[in-house]
Amino acid sequence: MLPVDGRQLENVKGELLKLKKKEAADCPTIAQRGQDRRTEETEEQRNSRLSAMLQHARERRLNVIEGQNHHQIQTFYTARTVLN
Repeated sequence: MLPVDGRQLENVKGELLKLKKKEAADCPTIAQRGQDRRTEETEEQRNSRLSAMLQHARERRLNVIEGQNHHQIQTFYTARTVLN
């Protein structure tokens, strides 16, 4: 690893601070763009977006349930094997 002098370290810290400030300033802008986009969407677009979100949530819950069932089946067969 190369040695770093104090000046280089201060420069890096300064650049990092600038980036953090820019990022913090951009956050409200990005949020506002999303809000504007949602304001402009039609009722049909809104319903479509909400329907897609609902479908995704259902699929996610189904995956969790399937995972739990798989785990229960594995546990059952493991216990059965150990007892036999």
